[in-house]
Order: sequence, then structure tokens, then C-alpha cells
Amino acid sequence: MNDRVNSDITTSRKILRPRRLALLGTVAALGVAALAIAPGTSPYGINALIAPAQAAEAAATPPGFGDLVSRVKPAVISVRVRIDQDNDKNAMLQQNRMDSDEDTPFDQFSRQFGFRFPGGANGMPRQRHQMITGEGSGFFISADGYAVTNNHVVDHAESVQVTMDDGTTYTAKVVGTDPKTDLALIKVDGKKDFPFVKFSDQKPRIGDWVVAVGNPFGLGGTVTAGIVSASGRDIGNGPYDDFIQIDAPINKGNSGGPAFDMNGNVIGVNTAIFSPSGGSVGIGFDIPASTAKLVVAQLKDKGAVTRGWLGVQVQPVTSDIADSLGLKEARGAIVDNPQEGSPAAKAGIEAGDVITAVNGTAIKDSRDLARTIAGLAPGTSVKLDVFRKGDSKTVTLALGELPNERQAKGGSADEGRGQPGAGTPRLGLSLAPAGDVQGAGQNGVVVTEVDPQGPAAQRGIRTGDVILNVGGKAVSNVGEVRSELAQAKSSGKRSVLLQVRSAEATRFVAVPLG
Repeated sequence: MNDRVNSDITTSRKILRPRRLALLGTVAALGVAALAIAPGTSPYGINALIAPAQAAEAAATPPGFGDLVSRVKPAVISVRVRIDQDNDKNAMLQQNRMDSDEDTPFDQFSRQFGFRFPGGANGMPRQRHQMITGEGSGFFISADGYAVTNNHVVDHAESVQVTMDDGTTYTAKVVGTDPKTDLALIKVDGKKDFPFVKFSDQKPRIGDWVVAVGNPFGLGGTVTAGIVSASGRDIGNGPYDDFIQIDAPINKGNSGGPAFDMNGNVIGVNTAIFSPSGGSVGIGFDIPASTAKLVVAQLKDKGAVTRGWLGVQVQPVTSDIADSLGLKEARGAIVDNPQEGSPAAKAGIEAGDVITAVNGTAIKDSRDLARTIAGLAPGTSVKLDVFRKGDSKTVTLALGELPNERQAKGGSADEGRGQPGAGTPRLGLSLAPAGDVQGAGQNGVVVTEVDPQGPAAQRGIRTGDVILNVGGKAVSNVGEVRSELAQAKSSGKRSVLLQVRSAEATRFVAVPLG
């Protein structure tokens, strides 16, 4: 039986990660230069490129963003958090990770986008039992004090303080967080007339102007501008990746801040950058407004997010797979393994089926399927178009609820986390015996889901990897993994050595014990 129960869909695919991909916590400025060419001096002069009507329209365009900024800037806030390291295992995990010599993209996420870790400079060890402070950005979405920021800004915060554009500070409380989309909703009480902004109802076009406002490097109220560079970006952070790419400079401290269109509506929430150097190079990633609206509404209503759940592991349909199956085009998601007892299994979905559409809407790939199902409420009746052995059919089923960590039963190496005395270190993995997963072989346990904020993800372990042994001992089920982790923890070890087999090679990975 597949032990993986806390994910709706696991995408089995190779992810090429940028060398530096960082969660946002701070931003830089954009330099704008203009080149003038005298009329008649070049065949590529201005008159050759712009028709008279276009030139007239350009001349009527406002020369700057001043009017827009004056409207929206008062609603943007700086967010400062304090995390008590003595009372927070995750903070200690981050501390242990920051003390290590290894450097991963997720280390860059934590360092470059939202947190200023005191001490530890120039290789000096950090002191234990201290208060960690972090800074990010956010914005009010209602007059009564509800504000949006990133989950990684306020995660495990003991206290949250916000500072408005006029310098006024308030204490805020965390209403709810959603690690899967890296969004959080906070609330400032005591006033009913906060300036606020609204989410855009329109998907931005590539090439549209965008203005970012935030708190880069603690410099609150900083404004930068650029354009929408791309949409639908997958940066390897999870199955729900659907980021807007912008080139408005954003840096450490911009996490959770808004990106505005020219109407003053929020098109996205600044979250991450690609950066070889640690600073802005004009490649930033925003959570789309359409995603943020749905998540924030649920956080406000019930403090958590529920998602639809099929209970299948899938992978994209490549051209080779399409050819072998007789599909006319390489699209859809092929089912690797339906989980026993899941809605998909109960409806008769089988390994090798290709899901090509949900409720009549074509599915591009496995990531598209994951986002589509996650956007539907548990209990929703859906129709799946399925291609099986040369024939097409429609399957109707009711979605289950994507289990969260507290609901998971027996499928996670982290079962019992958060419960005093549980004794099992948290890795941030869901596992299944390799023999229960088609194509995984018979040895070890398969990683069926990875918490992007967990220690295993920080060390590059991905969905589909097979853990062969833990601490030098072979493992074949989740119970054996838990036992070896507990043994390593009780013996005083700060990390445990895993032998991991991936599509590329077999390697050893040292993972910190939380």
C-alpha cells in the first residue's frame, strides 16, 4: 500500500534548477536609459520604427509612474518578525543549516529573501538560544487591516510588526498561512480606515508595465518598475508553480510585496528571484493575483486552505510516450500509480491512463493537472477525459480533500511532528515502499512528496528519488525510516546520512535533524 497520502498529485519529472534561486526578502533599483538618433542619420531611426499614430500615442503617455505610486504606496507595508529560536524547531533547523558549509538553492531562498540572521558572518559560528529577526513586505487588502505577505516571511513568527509608509507601526497577528503557495494573511486590529489595494481581475499580458513596491534591504517604500517578462513559470518549488516573471528589480526584503499594473491593481505577490550574484538581475517571480485571491479568501474564512485531491502520481506525456501510446499530440498527464483508496482508484483510474482534460478543459501536462485539481473544492464532482489503450473515455468522480500534515496517516516520514514527545525528526518527506510504486524497483522507499520548506528539500531531494538506506542501514518501509531517524537523533547526531538514488545517479546526502 502506498504510504503517500498528503499530496493530490506528485509530478515525476526531472527539474533543472537555476544555480541561484532565492526567496525574496529585499530589492534593488532599475536604471532607465534612452538612446536618441538624429532624423535621417540611420535607416533604423525613430521614424522608421514608429508609425505617426503610434508616435502620437507615445507622446500622450505619462512620463512617469508618479500618479500611480501616490495612489498605491500608502497601502504597502514593511513586515518585521521575531522568531524565538528556543521554542521553534524550524528556526533551529534553519540555524543548523546556515551553520553548514553546503550551499543549495534553498539556502539562497532563506538567506536572500526575507531573513537577516544575526551573527555567523565570515564563517564565525552563530550563538544558540537567540531571537532571529526577519524583514519582508506586504500590503493591505481591506480597510479593516487585513494584509497579504509571504508564508516564508512570517512562518513560525513569535511576533509580527508592520510599518506603514508614514512610519506608523502596528502589531499584527497571523490569520493563516499556506506553505504550498507561499502566501500568508495577517491582520492589524484597532482601525477601520487603512489604505488598501485590490487584486487585478485581468491576467497581465507579456510586455505590460509593472511597478513593484516594497522593503528591500530594510529600505521601506522603495519603488521599482519594469515589464511582465513571462508567465506560467515553473521554478521547481512545487506542483502548483505558476509564476509571473517580471524584470522590475526586486531584492532581499521585497518578499510579500505587491507588483501593480498601470491601473493600480495587484497583479502578483513578489516571492523569488533568479540570481547568480545574490542581487537583482532582472528576473523576479510573482504569485499571480488569481492564485492569491483564492488562497487569501480561504485563509480569511477558515485560517487554512483546502484543496481537491485525486490521489494519483503522474508525469508529463513526452513525445516518445505519446507515440508509444498512439496519442496524436504530446499533452496530458500519464498516471504512474493511483493511491489505494483514493478517489481516482475508486473511480477505476489505472496506471498508464492519460488524463487529457478536466471538465472539458484540456490538460497540458502533469503540473497543469495538479493546479487544476488543487483549485477545486473537496467534494466537487469532476469529469476526467481519459485515454486508455487506444480508446478515450470519460470518468466522473468526487474529489477528496488533499490531506495536510496533521491529517496524514502513516504516509509521511514526519508523522507525529508537532506532537510533544513524538521523537521522530522531521525531514519534510512523504514516502512509499519502492515495491508499491511502479518502475521504482524493489529496494528502498520512494519520495512521493517533498515539503519545499523542509530540510530534505534544502538538500536537493526530489519527488521520485529512492532512499536506499538511512544512517548506513537499508530501509524498505516508512517505519524503518522513522526508526533510524529516531535512533540518530537519540544518539546526539545533528544530521543523518541518506543514500539516495535519482534518475541521474546514486549519491549520499547529509540531512539536518530537526
